[in-house]
Amino acid sequence: MLNNSKIRKDFPILNRQVNGKPLVYLDNAATSQKPQVVIAALSKFYQKINANVHRGVHSLSQEATKEFEEARLKLQKHFNAKHTHEIIFTRGTTESINLVANGFSQLLQKGDEVLISQLEHHSNIVPWQLACEKSGASLKVIPINSKGEILLKEFEQLLSNKTKIVAVNHISNTLGTINPIKEIITKAHKHNAAVLIDGAQATAHIAIDVQELDCDFYCTSAHKMCGPTGIGMLYGKEEWLQKIPPYQGGGEMIKEVTFEKTTYADLPYKFEAGTPNIADAIAFGAAIDYLNNIGLDSIAKYENELLAYATQLISEIPEVKIIGTAQEKAAVLSFIVKDIHPFDIGSIIDKLGIAVRTGHHCTQPIMQFFDISGTIRASFSFYNTKEEIIVFINALKKAITMLC
Repeated sequence: MLNNSKIRKDFPILNRQVNGKPLVYLDNAATSQKPQVVIAALSKFYQKINANVHRGVHSLSQEATKEFEEARLKLQKHFNAKHTHEIIFTRGTTESINLVANGFSQLLQKGDEVLISQLEHHSNIVPWQLACEKSGASLKVIPINSKGEILLKEFEQLLSNKTKIVAVNHISNTLGTINPIKEIITKAHKHNAAVLIDGAQATAHIAIDVQELDCDFYCTSAHKMCGPTGIGMLYGKEEWLQKIPPYQGGGEMIKEVTFEKTTYADLPYKFEAGTPNIADAIAFGAAIDYLNNIGLDSIAKYENELLAYATQLISEIPEVKIIGTAQEKAAVLSFIVKDIHPFDIGSIIDKLGIAVRTGHHCTQPIMQFFDISGTIRASFSFYNTKEEIIVFINALKKAITMLC
């Protein structure tokens, strides 16, 4: 059983006020708050260890290397990758996707096809557009229905021997839709297509086993799962990481350099050019430990309760229309209010200490599908409470009264 009152004490920021009101933070899909153990891990590195990794024989360098590689090992175990060298540290989900898309731009040919869905974040659209522009391949889009669910029959019809990679998100950042990625992966593999999963919105909420999923690539960002910003992960099957070329050149990713020829380092360092983000990688490992100590199953159960409660209360407000009503949803509630611009709602409830996200959430194609300019998005985490949801609903009602 998740002890929410105890957990909230782990997050220093939850004690602050905004505009003279207690903070109610409901923008977790944008970034999560950080527990003290993660903050302490960052501080400890800079206060007691601070040295570069893999390059020094002195004690500080050896300590830094040990903690850095232990963080990689934590990620391998947490996501159940087969090999530690299948875990690549990146700046986040966006860089992870760009790394793979850049590699595929050199593998794709004219006539090949890349499939993405209508639910994708811009970070899983633009890199594939660039890859197709470079290679001459075509980009195909899997449609969705009015609930915000991927249409699997249409996906199957799009698949062919021309399909070289399918890139879809695990959970929609805008609608909260949990996609049937296991089924998508299985169907894609029947056509020998690789599959990349954008897991940015999933890894803080549900347990991920990359071997059980059998995905070829899985991406996430630490800051979505109580870790620091500027660090993320790309999981890739060894055979695929060997196939695609390096994303960047520089120190660390080389084996031997001459002016005539350069040979590349073994995995994972082939994709980790330059001095890595050492402190944040170590703190990423601390965040993984923190989430596992609570238990992702307990987190998922509690967040589902919060979503159900918030959905029930907001459904009772006649001016509100929920956008995204998939049968399988994570703790994201996206909605519009009559003809009121989302920005106006967000600005008013911010004065009451409530943080939500407004706009298109980097998913303009979703907004075009629903023929709206944007939504108000409340996204919940395991440190939120039902009491906070009541405060949010009351503030929303007040804003509607003021603007209608």
